Amino acid sequence: MTQTEDRLGELSAQGVAVWLDDISRERLNNGNLADLMREFHVVGVTSNPTIFASAMSKGTAYDEQLRDLGVRGVTVDEAARTVTTYDIRWACDVLRPAYDASGGVDGRVSIEVDPRLARDTAKTIAEARALWWLVDRPNLFIKIPATREGLPAITRALSEGISVNVTLIFSLERYGEVIDAFMAGLEAASDEHIPNLASVASFFVSRVDTEVDQRLEKVGTPAALALRGQAAVANARLAYELYERKTDTARWRALEGRGARPQRPLWASTSTKNPEYSDTLYVTELVAPGVVNTMPEATIRDVADHGEIRGDTIRGSYPEAQAYFEQLAAAGVSYGEVVQTLEDEGVDKFAASWNQLLDTIKTGMRAPGQQ
Repeated sequence: MTQTEDRLGELSAQGVAVWLDDISRERLNNGNLADLMREFHVVGVTSNPTIFASAMSKGTAYDEQLRDLGVRGVTVDEAARTVTTYDIRWACDVLRPAYDASGGVDGRVSIEVDPRLARDTAKTIAEARALWWLVDRPNLFIKIPATREGLPAITRALSEGISVNVTLIFSLERYGEVIDAFMAGLEAASDEHIPNLASVASFFVSRVDTEVDQRLEKVGTPAALALRGQAAVANARLAYELYERKTDTARWRALEGRGARPQRPLWASTSTKNPEYSDTLYVTELVAPGVVNTMPEATIRDVADHGEIRGDTIRGSYPEAQAYFEQLAAAGVSYGEVVQTLEDEGVDKFAASWNQLLDTIKTGMRAPGQQ
């Protein structure tokens, strides 16, 4: 690192695990992931359908494997599992030292179930099992969306010893249900599985500001406009308060007594979408012990270059965050409508990305000259 200050090291020292929100065959081939681990304190990786669709649409890293799959005559869906699990398995092996060094807390790599199954509990469970078997690495996370139908799938997967990254969480109410689903899964798990199970709850950040800001701009009053750019951080801070409350219960202590690890809050979608806001906003304002922040490489480098790590910026902020949402309601913006819109859009966007990925794979599986 060329920086005189190790800002990401400071962030890690505050209890924030730095994860990379990206994966690609090229990144694995050229050693970039290992470099980020060594130079920027990266100790985990998350992926999603959009990331894979982007990776596969660029360069030639996947060409040979896709042609072989085409020659073998496998289905496009099966090819998608084969190609994505190959990358995830490789990343798990790269991250294995971080997994071992942290006693299984970090060093995790996430792969998402087919997002078209987000409203189907049984198929989500079946797909989670299939991905768990295919990757076959202890430091894997299976990503399951926090839809209403996803909640029982989360519980079932954990009960069977499958570690889970719960994704697409926007609302505090749904987050509370996710924590309950997590605890129910651990309660149903065997004592053999409990010490090896891990989970994170991916609470999406920047998209909240994007949606709320649009609504505030439609209201257009000075009071409403003054509330822009604050909803995402306030929402995440109240999520952390909920996490603290849920882990300060007899129910959690009983699980802890069996050797269970807490389900860490994970801040997702942390690149700033509005250029008027600081490019490190969703990192420096969400620092607290025991959280994960998964960032694109550009955000990681921004934090390393000029992020202001000021210690814990979450605990102690709860009254102010709650007051913000009271002001938001007074301005005529419905929190319930915002988070439901974001959940629905999130599922739809990932499904669209998955279809884009399948189209790219289908094209790549054709022999040269074949239409």
